[in-house]
Amino acid sequence: MKIVFMGTPDFAVGAMEALLEAGHEITLAVTQPDKAKGRSGQLQAPPVKECALKHQIPVLQPRRIKTPEAIAELKKYEADVYIVAAFGQILSQEILDMPKYGCLNIHASLLPKYRGASPIQHVIIDGESETGVTIMQMDAGIDTGDMLYKKKIPIEDTDTYETLHDKLTILGGEAIKEALDLLEEGKLVPERQDDAASCHAPLIEKQMGHLDFARSAVTLDRLIRGVTPWPSAYTSYKGKQLKIWRAVPVEDAETARKTALQSVPGTILDTDKDSVLISCGQGALRVLELQLEGKKRMSAHDFLLGVKMEPGEMLGC
Repeated sequence: MKIVFMGTPDFAVGAMEALLEAGHEITLAVTQPDKAKGRSGQLQAPPVKECALKHQIPVLQPRRIKTPEAIAELKKYEADVYIVAAFGQILSQEILDMPKYGCLNIHASLLPKYRGASPIQHVIIDGESETGVTIMQMDAGIDTGDMLYKKKIPIEDTDTYETLHDKLTILGGEAIKEALDLLEEGKLVPERQDDAASCHAPLIEKQMGHLDFARSAVTLDRLIRGVTPWPSAYTSYKGKQLKIWRAVPVEDAETARKTALQSVPGTILDTDKDSVLISCGQGALRVLELQLEGKKRMSAHDFLLGVKMEPGEMLGC
C-alpha cells in the first residue's frame, strides 16, 4: 500500500519501521516542527523525521495541518491510507476523507477505555492488569472512531511507563501490519465504541508525580511506575527534593506492626543496607532506588553510604 504516515515521537517510529519492513511504501512523513532542546536552544528533529530521512522519505512539518497550504501539500503525495500514531495535531474532516481507506490511528490503549494523550501512564497508575493497542478508523472526535483491530498484552507488576511504552511500540507495529493485511482483503469489521465504557487519560503533568504518603503503598507504587522516567515521583527530605525511582509495596505483619507504632504517613520506619522503609496510609513502601536534589540517581545501598537516614525522620512536608 501507499501510505502517508503521520507521527512524532519514538512510539510512532516503531510502526513506521514495521510498515517499511512489510513492504509498504511511505510516500510522505508528516510530523511536528523541530523543537529547541536544552540550555543551548539547539533545534532537535522529532524521531519520525529522523526515521524518514534515514529512509529517504519526504518530510512535511506544518505548524497546523489544517491550513490550506498544508492540505495542498498533502494532496501532492499518493496514498491509499493515512496512518497516524501520536502525531499531536487534530485532522480536519477534509483530510480524513482524502485517502481511499481514510485515516487509521494506532492508539496505545484498549479502546474505548483510556482515550486521550497519556494512556500508557494511566493504565499503570490505575492498576489495570492488561492493555494493548487499538487500530481505529479516525473520525472528527478525539479517539472516538470505530475500532478495527486490537492486540493485548499483560501489565507486569514491575512495568514502568518506559518499559510498557517500549512493549506497546513493538505491538503497535505488529498490529498495524496485520490490520492493513486484513484491510486489503476486505476482512476488517468496524466496531462502534461504547461511549458509556470510555474513560479519559489526560496529559501527564509534573505535579502528578508528588507522593502523598497518606495513600496506600500499592497506590503509590503504581504512581511511581506510571511516572517513571517522566515526570518522576518526588517528595522531600530535609528541605531538598527527593525523587523515588523504584520501590515495592510491603504489607506483611511486621511492617503493619511498625506502621501502627508510627502512625504518621511518610515516616522512615527502618533502613537496611539495600532499602529504606517508608510508612504509608496503608502498608509501607520499600524504596530501592532514589535521587536527592543535586545528586545522581542511585541504588538505596549507594545512597545510604553517603546519606544517613534515621528511623523516625519524615519525608514530605
